[in-house]
Amino acid sequence: MSVSAPSGGRSVELDIGGMTCASCANRIERKLNGLDGVEATVNYATEKAKVHVPEGFDAQALIDEVAKTGYSATLPRSSTPGAGGPGAGVAGEDMDPELTSLRQRLIGSAVLAVPVVAMAMAPALQFTYWQWASLTLAAPVIVWGAYPFHRAAWMNLKHGTATMDTLISMGTLTAFLWSLYALFLGTAGTPGMTHGFEFSIAPSDGAGNIYLEVGAGVTVFVLAGRYFEKRSKRQAGAALRALLELGVKDVAVLRDGAEVRIPVAELAVGDTFVVRPGEKVATDGVVTSGSSAIDASMLTGESVPVEVSVGDTVTGATVNSGGRLEVRATRVGADTQLAQMAKLVEDAQTGKAEVQRLADRISGVFVPIVIAIAFATLGAWLGAGFPVAAAFTAAVAVLVIACPCALGLATPTALLVGTGRGAQMGVLIKGPEVLESTRKVDTIVLDKTGTVTTGKMTLAEVIAEDGTDSDELLRLAGALENASEHPIAQAIAAAARDSGGELPTPEGFANVEGQGVQGVVDGHAVIVGRESFLADWALELSPRTAAAKRDAESDGKTVVAVGWDGQAKGILVVADAVKPTSAQAISELRALGLKPVLLTGDNAAVAQRIAAEVGIDEVISEVMPQDKVSVVKRLQDQGKVVAMVGDGVNDAPALAQADLGLAMGTGTDVAIEASDITLVRGDLRSAVDAIRLSRKTLSTIKTNLFWAFAYNTAAIPVAAAGMLNPMLAGAAMAFSSVFVVGNSLRLRGFTSVAN
Repeated sequence: MSVSAPSGGRSVELDIGGMTCASCANRIERKLNGLDGVEATVNYATEKAKVHVPEGFDAQALIDEVAKTGYSATLPRSSTPGAGGPGAGVAGEDMDPELTSLRQRLIGSAVLAVPVVAMAMAPALQFTYWQWASLTLAAPVIVWGAYPFHRAAWMNLKHGTATMDTLISMGTLTAFLWSLYALFLGTAGTPGMTHGFEFSIAPSDGAGNIYLEVGAGVTVFVLAGRYFEKRSKRQAGAALRALLELGVKDVAVLRDGAEVRIPVAELAVGDTFVVRPGEKVATDGVVTSGSSAIDASMLTGESVPVEVSVGDTVTGATVNSGGRLEVRATRVGADTQLAQMAKLVEDAQTGKAEVQRLADRISGVFVPIVIAIAFATLGAWLGAGFPVAAAFTAAVAVLVIACPCALGLATPTALLVGTGRGAQMGVLIKGPEVLESTRKVDTIVLDKTGTVTTGKMTLAEVIAEDGTDSDELLRLAGALENASEHPIAQAIAAAARDSGGELPTPEGFANVEGQGVQGVVDGHAVIVGRESFLADWALELSPRTAAAKRDAESDGKTVVAVGWDGQAKGILVVADAVKPTSAQAISELRALGLKPVLLTGDNAAVAQRIAAEVGIDEVISEVMPQDKVSVVKRLQDQGKVVAMVGDGVNDAPALAQADLGLAMGTGTDVAIEASDITLVRGDLRSAVDAIRLSRKTLSTIKTNLFWAFAYNTAAIPVAAAGMLNPMLAGAAMAFSSVFVVGNSLRLRGFTSVAN
């Protein structure tokens, strides 16, 4: 069932700065939720807060509240993709000040820390005053390089909380302060002092040991982890940025018959603009002049260009592959399909799945527990009679190894990559809650018209009387029907054009209401329409053709009779054709463990024919539009978890009622709004992709969480037992975050069943 925002009020989105872990996000979220009437969700991976506030609530109050926690918040720049939409003007990597700062600190710290670590690890490099050289090199790393961690830890301390920055700051500063003690007050500053590097803790005289390599090394490893984590998060959001950058920047508008180029942001509904071959369509609109083929592959993933002419709709950001078009704008700015797609993807990436909420709750109490374990480790080692240095080193290793970076990144990075990959494939997942729904679904209800079938009448068969050429039958009937606007007439005319090219122009065309059309084509007096219409002109079908007509009609198809020059010449069979990919999609849905059910308002004969053609066993037919929701409820009452795929206004209630609603992007805005997933391409195989991708994303999240939990669970006892050097602990902690992000990025390789 679709998840909606609380009733009343409005939604505000904030860009959050300064977060370094999931615990930061939790603290901001708790602070915002403490305001009256405010419901907030803060996402660490996207660095955004989605806040629902009462009407009239001042957004500045939210920004001020975030500032009180020690972080920054700003309202995002409101603009539309290509015409000013959500997230337009996304900064490149070099324009990201946080990433630039991280890179500078990482490079500077690494240059200084490498010799410090090298001297500590290799006694051969320990010259007479090496320890003082180490202090000179390590001090800037621990003070300047690790400054973001110290600052965040201090801000957290002032608010009585602890985050992973607290662990890092405590670990590095403790190592630094102990080294200062050993150098200035102990024996470590003695000229010629040496000590070796060990993977485990060895009892020793604490006043003779320095741990500058620990402070410097941990800082570099954590900075490296943060930098690559930040880079990876940007890569994870690349699909959304690519979507946002699809739009055009300026457009040629017709003013008093002349073309005037203006910024696309100034384009208004009702303006007529020009799209030349090779150009992108500036915004959603209707073709008023010209014909062409539109390539929508960048937007929908559909590889076959679509032919458009006067009266057809076109979508912004698609490419004109053929002739010159004049288009009247119908939707601009944030109302365009591209902007709505971007908003859906952004909303999905900002929300939280239930598994993420669990991880957040755990990480919220994790840090204080780790600090307690570190102090307990220190006390246990001292109580057992070990030297202070050994006890101290084990405690620092616990602090460093336990940082819950991987735990905080496990869900949002997978969600970020999964929804972004879906957008590239034309699958828009409305929210993270949808992921859980796809795992539980066992029944999928498919609307027939526009979902399994094309939703448009198509010529299915031409049956000519003996002695009549079927191509000539179609050509003459098509020429006459070409002058009519009726959907059946247009289906016949389109088939005639595809078969024989340009059609002759009829003379004396007349439309007889409810019966058919008549006129003169190439000198023949042609009549097309009901069998009774031909009978009025004393034209009768042969017994063979009349029997074929009855068989077709019993199958739910529409039959048009054709005659000329005083004789019945044959029949044309028209039907709503099954989409070429529907049968494959049904087979793939079955392979996913779903039972397909065909739901339609058409008669049983039509429904059974379509179902047999695509391989569906269960059919529910002759259902009134308002009763579709009752069918879904009845299936749910039987214990089934139901997904519904539809495209029309009458499908909207059923889409909302279903446990998982999937709307064809070729359908109505109402249906799309009521759904959980939008299938932009209108290909039923997209439903397969949506469920497969959602399940794969959920599986990736669970894998990430498992390794994050397993890592901390296994590593803390190892560190507490003195079997892990703090510097190696820092490297391992950073690697765990990179592993989780890397595992999530594998979703970028997800492929469609259509490939």
